[in-house]
Amino acid sequence: MKRTWTIIGVADVARSFGWYQSLFGQAKTAPAHDFFGQILDTDGTVLICFHQWGAHDHPSLASPEHAQPGNGLLLFFRVDDFEQALVRARTLVTKLEEEPGFNPSTGTQEFALRDPDGYYVMVSAL
Repeated sequence: MKRTWTIIGVADVARSFGWYQSLFGQAKTAPAHDFFGQILDTDGTVLICFHQWGAHDHPSLASPEHAQPGNGLLLFFRVDDFEQALVRARTLVTKLEEEPGFNPSTGTQEFALRDPDGYYVMVSAL
């Protein structure tokens, strides 16, 4: 099996870490470092990683000033608790980017919101 570890550049690792834990309905914990953190699923699968902008010499994570955060990237998560995720999402933002609806391409219900760093997050029913 192969898995992708998506790493996004963020202004505040702890803030983003907590935001995504809230979206996924996970217990609050702290990231392993001030500059890097991983959100894991119950089986240990990495769901998403956060890297503080400019913390190391990674060219694509140097600064959000080089490009709009999230340009060309769609964070797409499939969840087994879609209705509860929707409730949690509504507590995290004042307005969803896309209200829940059926996507005929995926055959699932989904909605979209922006995270604290401006990334576009799509949540889809599993």
